[in-house]
Amino acid sequence: MPIGGEKLQKKTKALKAAFPYTIPILTGYVFLGIAFGILLSSKGYHFIWAIIMSVFIYAGSMQFVTINILLAPFNLLNTILMTLMVNARHLFYGLSMLDKFRHMGQKKWYMIFSLSDETFSLHCSAKAPEDVDSNWFYFFITLLNQFYWVLGSAIGAILGSLVEFNTKGIDFIMTALFVVIFLEQWKSTKNHKPALIGLGSSFLCLFIFGPTHFILPSMLLMIITLTILRKFLDLEEIG
Repeated sequence: MPIGGEKLQKKTKALKAAFPYTIPILTGYVFLGIAFGILLSSKGYHFIWAIIMSVFIYAGSMQFVTINILLAPFNLLNTILMTLMVNARHLFYGLSMLDKFRHMGQKKWYMIFSLSDETFSLHCSAKAPEDVDSNWFYFFITLLNQFYWVLGSAIGAILGSLVEFNTKGIDFIMTALFVVIFLEQWKSTKNHKPALIGLGSSFLCLFIFGPTHFILPSMLLMIITLTILRKFLDLEEIG
């Protein structure tokens, strides 16, 4: 078989292996994307902006926040701080993926950019079959997930431009998604101490700093606590 044919076969095999893992994300992302698209369209933006934002920003919760930022007087510092607070968790996602992405060549730049909550969860739990190239396997998981989000955003924005919707409360859909992700992670592991540390840190910082400024302090407290207790937690996991 020609070299080009072998490469295509390898990619196709990885794509087929990756797709089943992304089916739950497909259903979630399409509906979430539709919600985002409808909300953006209701503010008077053309559907092409939903596609552009989903391709180049690709940060679900931040895209919902961006709608309000676009409607308010522009404030660069406020935008930077808001983005950091909303997406601070991705700093920790990235740190835990350093080894996995290190040997992915040019693909790693896209992998870094597109590391969403759900994609991170799949990278942690999904294992490539032995006869499948793991780099392409994880790449297609990531690519498929973004495709679902872009598709949903486009559908929602087009629907929103054609039909009038009551968008009250629609942005709560992201909160519901994070709750589902947390419950799935809780059910998939026996050691719940890291999750309890995360919850405890969040509630403590929420009490001290308030609902507007608690995200960054809680993230810092989590990483410090988990770093200090890492050996203990690793040993417990092994046991």
